[in-house]
Amino acid sequence: MSGVGADVLLDVCAALTNRQVGDAGAILRDRYPFEPPSNGKRQSGPALDVPIFIRDGFLDRYSGERLVFPGTLRLLSRLLPDEFPYHPNWKTSACHLAYWELSPTIDHIVPLSRGGANIESNLATTSMLRNSAKANYTLDELGWSLHPRGALDEWDGLMNWFLIQVEENPTILDDKLRNWQRAAQTAKVRTAPGSGTIE
Repeated sequence: MSGVGADVLLDVCAALTNRQVGDAGAILRDRYPFEPPSNGKRQSGPALDVPIFIRDGFLDRYSGERLVFPGTLRLLSRLLPDEFPYHPNWKTSACHLAYWELSPTIDHIVPLSRGGANIESNLATTSMLRNSAKANYTLDELGWSLHPRGALDEWDGLMNWFLIQVEENPTILDDKLRNWQRAAQTAKVRTAPGSGTIE
């Protein structure tokens, strides 16, 4: 949509300059309508997000790059706070860049505000950085494409490393890490051989 919105507003301003308020409104309604965000916001949290991360093989579906299980990132910050700092609001001056580049998030491929459905087939794993950049644009508008899902047996986002660490040393768990541990264990059970797969 690059440039199109500016062209529409140019026409709107021209109509207003000519005191054609009705025409200006019609131009906006027809060519650049206001689309309020949908109220169907997706619930989020470790238990809901981890199955999608696993389904996508911890790959950024917009770039094809590997992402890292959020519990692993938090554990690294707990073990190496000076070298791998974390800030609860991800303040860039106080939080390692890996949280933006490597932490998986869930995005609606077709944004809810653009008519996308709040269903699993419209969800994709992506980094926080790309999720922020995508905002409410469609893939076509950005010139992005959807990369294939990754294979969990090739890259698990260091999730198993995290589970081994907290199993061997449960005293390192705090409430946030415990939530990621539970979500990972539950999701692994759902994806174990013979238990079905997450689609």
